[in-house]
Amino acid sequence: MSKLTKNQKLYNAKVETGKAYTLEEAAALVKEITFTKFDASTDIDVRLGVDPRKANQMVRGVVSLPHGTGKQVRVLVLCGPEAEAAAKEAGADYVGLEEYIDKIKGGWTDIDVIITQPQIMGKVGPLGRILGPRGLMPNPKSGTVTPDVAKAVKEVKQGKIDFKVDKGGIVHTSIGKVSFSPEQIRDNAAAFINTLIKLKPAAAKGTYIKSIYLSSTMSKGIKVDPKSIEA
Repeated sequence: MSKLTKNQKLYNAKVETGKAYTLEEAAALVKEITFTKFDASTDIDVRLGVDPRKANQMVRGVVSLPHGTGKQVRVLVLCGPEAEAAAKEAGADYVGLEEYIDKIKGGWTDIDVIITQPQIMGKVGPLGRILGPRGLMPNPKSGTVTPDVAKAVKEVKQGKIDFKVDKGGIVHTSIGKVSFSPEQIRDNAAAFINTLIKLKPAAAKGTYIKSIYLSSTMSKGIKVDPKSIEA
């Protein structure tokens, strides 16, 4: 049997195996069990009682985190000339159309979010094979295909994220940084989970929120009692 590392011993000393903590307790603990030298992301994994293979049980949505993500989000806006000034003023990092479409065709994807207008989607559509696998394809459901690109840019910069259940029935996303206060981590996690609860498909039967785990980059997970959020 391999020996436990120093960090594993510290984790075991702080987190009780099998125990489900309240969200408030987990938000404080995740800071204590993170030993990276960089400002790690705080992640949340929620297993849902849905079958993602069925269209009427797909869970997808957006949420504006009250304290933002703590990340510098690089935003590209693909739009017509009439919307360029507003997009730049709203904080977009890159604004344009044809030149950026050509750059993407050439392999450039050094961005986090792409926002575009409905009338531009005809030109953006062919980029799906490049953007799709990277999660960059604009989508009306996530608010990244919209006539008001300036508003969408502001929302993304302020902490709006989109999420989607994977084929295993799990929703995974980052909800901030370990440098956040326990209260900020708790608030962001609660906003995310409550959004998931509101999106419960009518076709989903039995227990909807099966499990919740809070962790950070390279740390083990902390089990969270779902009742501590729903209450």
